[in-house]
Amino acid sequence: MVSYTTNELIPSSEFAKKFGTYLTQIKEHSVEKLAILKNNKVEAVVISKDEYERMKEALKEIEAQQILHAVHEGLEDVHQNRTHAIETLWDALDD
Repeated sequence: MVSYTTNELIPSSEFAKKFGTYLTQIKEHSVEKLAILKNNKVEAVVISKDEYERMKEALKEIEAQQILHAVHEGLEDVHQNRTHAIETLWDALDD
């Protein structure tokens, strides 16, 4: 779970009033993130464009690794004869 420092927790009304100030803090990296509160609950988190792009690239890499892993597992199933002809599947579904 993500934790927030006191200066990263901002009520939504204050965030709306001082948007420019908070945007500058994010752009200049004086804070890593800003958690926007509504009714004392975090409803949104603001991060820099650079941080967002890094996160998206990291997610793409993780997803690519998961796909590659699934392909390797499938190939291993083929090599170990743990597969069946598609006709067998249709026959089993007809039962």
